Amino acid sequence: MNIKILRATELWQQTGAYSVRIQGMGRQHHISLRDEFDEHDNADTKYIVLLDDEYPIATCRWYELDNSSVMIGRLVVLPEYRGYKLGLKVMQEAEEWIKEAGYKKLVLESREEVIGFYEKLGYTADYNRRIHGVTFDCVYMEKLI
Repeated sequence: MNIKILRATELWQQTGAYSVRIQGMGRQHHISLRDEFDEHDNADTKYIVLLDDEYPIATCRWYELDNSSVMIGRLVVLPEYRGYKLGLKVMQEAEEWIKEAGYKKLVLESREEVIGFYEKLGYTADYNRRIHGVTFDCVYMEKLI
């Protein structure tokens, strides 16, 4: 693999994030475009995109909740690239960018089956704060940086 990490600030780069989300979640879990892309996919949202020889293979997004905290979400690695710790690379880059931007608190909503992944990165789950979404039920998690 020839992995390149992008902080996708231009529309053509963000299109890579959308492509991964459609292929990696939409098709796999039968999520409609309307449900996958929401009000948080806008000009202020930040995207990380991993490329393998210029082909988008992994992504996540983050956006501001308030002046000290952000929401990280839509972490997706294409099925054929899972198991290579690429989700970890995406999260590390997102966290570094968020830290550089001056935020102190990271928030995410995790599907139960991947809570352990986020716990290894230092996130704490609050099982009293469950989110019942259109496609998945999730658990609120946070981390201070």
